[in-house]
Amino acid sequence: MSLVDTITDDMKTAMKARDKETLSVIRMLKAALMNEKVKVNHELSDEEAQAVIGREYKQRKESVEEFAKGNRDDLVQSTEAEIKIVEKYLPKQLSKDEIEKIVADTVSAVGATSSSDFGKVMGAVMPKVKGIADGKLVNQAVKSQLS
Repeated sequence: MSLVDTITDDMKTAMKARDKETLSVIRMLKAALMNEKVKVNHELSDEEAQAVIGREYKQRKESVEEFAKGNRDDLVQSTEAEIKIVEKYLPKQLSKDEIEKIVADTVSAVGATSSSDFGKVMGAVMPKVKGIADGKLVNQAVKSQLS
């Protein structure tokens, strides 16, 4: 079953259970997927759907940070609840230790020695961790390895 079908089934389940919070988040995801489908003018593959959901996840993560800066705890809590629902549709994310190991292996494979090789290392690491690691964590790991 494709990711889009899974989301549709979960939307039906949330409707039947009268779970308004889950339903609203799934509807937002469904709308984002439909917008992307119209934009690319074909049915979305699971990889494309994963990318759309990843964008939605990232937007919510950034919103939490901004709400926390603005002392809006009510919005932080509701957005974190949305994040938990969105996470169900993402692949398991790599831990910080796993990211650091991949970065260390890539640094030695590329032969990077200083911070001037940052772009070369990032270019080699990102395709390996696309969709399964947060770019900020990868960025920090690369910086710490090269410094």
